[in-house]
Amino acid sequence: MSEQKLIGKVYGIPPQPPVDENTTYLTAGAVTIGVEYRDVNPDNLLETYKDTAYLDELLEKSPEGGFADEGVSIHVCGTADGHEYLRFDVFDDDPHYHYIHAGDEIVNNVIDFDERAHGEMLPWVIERLRTRLPEMLPHAKGDALATQIDAAALAPVIDEVEALATQAQANVRAMRAASK
Repeated sequence: MSEQKLIGKVYGIPPQPPVDENTTYLTAGAVTIGVEYRDVNPDNLLETYKDTAYLDELLEKSPEGGFADEGVSIHVCGTADGHEYLRFDVFDDDPHYHYIHAGDEIVNNVIDFDERAHGEMLPWVIERLRTRLPEMLPHAKGDALATQIDAAALAPVIDEVEALATQAQANVRAMRAASK
């Protein structure tokens, strides 16, 4: 891949790792896709980064009161290397997605999602997984992985990802409605 200008926000801090016990992983050949309902808050971010070189950047770039949001995260990882190349955070307040560059240097490129232009994010994500995954992976230095995508193996996994993510959203919305 030729060097491309990065759009969005670029951080030298990796995104908060998935919580494995809250994540369902589905393998589709060269890629493994995880579905997780996440509740991101300042306390759990501080806990994640407290003893790392990334804490200063987290504190410097956090909004007043810290980062707080929740929603479904869809993690696209290489099956062989375990690296998370793409993350789609279908969050309530600040939906966005990440290109998480492979390699020694941490490049976490975050792109805000424009619901006015694209509509609801989850259907958009599912469509990107179905139709644009090989084109997106090189932007996270996943060129080799992009060439290994097997559409036949991927299609049923995306169906399952869609069902899991939709159910996770519905469960939380039902709990919220019941508590009102």
